[in-house]
Amino acid sequence: MNEYSLTLEEFKQMFRTEDDCVAYLFQVRKHQGFVCPKCGNDTFWMLHNHLHQCQKCRHQSSVKSGTVFQDSKMPLMTWFNAIWLFVTQKGGASAKGIQQNLGLPSYQTAWTLLQKIRKAMVLADRTKLSGTVEVDETYLGGKEEGGKRGRGSENKTPVLVAVELDEVPLRIGDARRDYYRKYRLSRVRLKRVDDVTRDSIIPFIRDNVETGSTVITDGLRSYSSLKDEGYNHIAHTVTKAESPDEELPHVHLAISLLDRWILGTLQGSVSPKHLQAYMDEFVFRFNRKRSTHRGLLFYRLLEGAVNTEATTFRDLVDKT
Repeated sequence: MNEYSLTLEEFKQMFRTEDDCVAYLFQVRKHQGFVCPKCGNDTFWMLHNHLHQCQKCRHQSSVKSGTVFQDSKMPLMTWFNAIWLFVTQKGGASAKGIQQNLGLPSYQTAWTLLQKIRKAMVLADRTKLSGTVEVDETYLGGKEEGGKRGRGSENKTPVLVAVELDEVPLRIGDARRDYYRKYRLSRVRLKRVDDVTRDSIIPFIRDNVETGSTVITDGLRSYSSLKDEGYNHIAHTVTKAESPDEELPHVHLAISLLDRWILGTLQGSVSPKHLQAYMDEFVFRFNRKRSTHRGLLFYRLLEGAVNTEATTFRDLVDKT
């Protein structure tokens, strides 16, 4: 069996029945280290009712146990088709579109399915940003007439943004290329926070940026202890002749792309309690923007799904 399909036709051929999906999910889990929860053995027999029986202690377990699919009444075929649609649509999939395409009984069912998929997009083995990284904060939410737009904005949610930069190779006669043209966006990290104090910013950078990296920020005092954390900190204080976009051009470009994506995919409206899930989707898509194989994205998302605990609709709507 191929590790992942490359085309829609191959996808249909690989997953023609529920048994095909169960067997594939088992292989994904085995690759991740799927063992018997009772004795730790890694060899199983597959039973007719989609349970797996340990060849050593005879304990039976479901391949869906401990994953985002646990306790779901939907067949794995429905899940697989939803994930394929989700990763193959460049701008993302809406709950209404998933409901119509898969014939789901209600909008709530489709919305819950997509929210569970989004939870699986934060991969446990993802590497931290490194090299040169720009960090800044933004505020997402509805704009009120006459309200502030920057720090201290009313009725908006503060979000921390970190962007890893790739250095663009110099060309002949291009030795004087300025900072903006010297780098291009590589990977991004986003996190919703309660405020932009040091207690929020430093843990975010510590969790997402490798120690020793060059971290470029504005002059906000919350960043002042970065050198003590082991980073090469460059604080750029904006002058009257500069705009914020000139101060940190790459992170502001990422923020602009995020704003545009929210406006286009979510019609500009997302509640603060679900904002992190949508930003996780944006990060997953942005960091794989150069991927030429949609099937590989499907496979990587399944890897995330088998390492993500199940959640219920009530958990999702009650989340604060």
